[in-house]
Amino acid sequence: MEPGNDTQISEFLLLGLSQALELQPLIFGLFLSMYLITVLGNLLLILAVSSDSHLHIPMYFFLSNLSLVDICFISTTIPKMLWNIQTQNKAITYEGCITQMYFFLLFGGWDIFLLTVMAYDRYVAICHPLHYIVIMNPRLCGLLVLVSWILSVLNSLLESLMVLGLRFCSDLEIHHFFCEFNQVLQLACSDTFLNNIILYFSAGLLCGGPLAGILYSYSKIISSIHAIPSAQGKYKAFSTCASHLSVVSLFYGTVLGVYLSSDVFHSSHSSAIASVMYTVVTPMLNPFIYSLRNKDIKRALQRFLGREALQGPSVL
Repeated sequence: MEPGNDTQISEFLLLGLSQALELQPLIFGLFLSMYLITVLGNLLLILAVSSDSHLHIPMYFFLSNLSLVDICFISTTIPKMLWNIQTQNKAITYEGCITQMYFFLLFGGWDIFLLTVMAYDRYVAICHPLHYIVIMNPRLCGLLVLVSWILSVLNSLLESLMVLGLRFCSDLEIHHFFCEFNQVLQLACSDTFLNNIILYFSAGLLCGGPLAGILYSYSKIISSIHAIPSAQGKYKAFSTCASHLSVVSLFYGTVLGVYLSSDVFHSSHSSAIASVMYTVVTPMLNPFIYSLRNKDIKRALQRFLGREALQGPSVL
């Protein structure tokens, strides 16, 4: 393929996490298990919340949306990776690569915005408890989710369109298990200055802005909790946002760790392995974090699973 002739681009090669053949069955089994656990765990969380009328409040409405996004987020990368391992074919079409990149950016961005919205919800619940129902009304909750979706769509569309305008070199090997934006940019023969500007701008929009909002919300939350006179009251207030704080710390900690480590060590393979943390491990752990630390979710899951168990024999 001649450099700069983008009309001849047919496919990229996803080199994955390891090229050792003896490790492929282990990697396949491990990631298949993690994918099934993630989908089942988040799906159970959605069903538990939707089946329990006591959980039809803003906090769990946002949590259900987060679980849905986590299922979509992990489904943009892992099924294709498993298919490549099973068929021993590392190729992904040019159109498939752009499509995967679009949906990865879409659901990743939506995940970040939802975590920010959930931080705002906890801020209102703890700092303005008497006005919580009035402020966090169904209309506002739906609007916040809709705005998060629109911002994510616009960002992923912009970045994907910028990649469509690039010309690529002959070596189209991506040292990753999915079409990661930075990896694709590195394969371009044309000037990527504008793409890098957009990349840094979107990173500030998707990470810096929401992170600042989350930190601001929790600074106010900590101040309000500190003003509570009783230790029991402080614990009760903190417990309502402990799960969300754990998820935020896990997500942002792994994302920052991936990109900081890639800048320090300049290793695409190490970056690919580290990316597993926020693309696979974090969506898998989210339902466990919320269910293990939340008594309402535990009760809802028990009622839902108990109801299913009771209905099972009557169907047969």
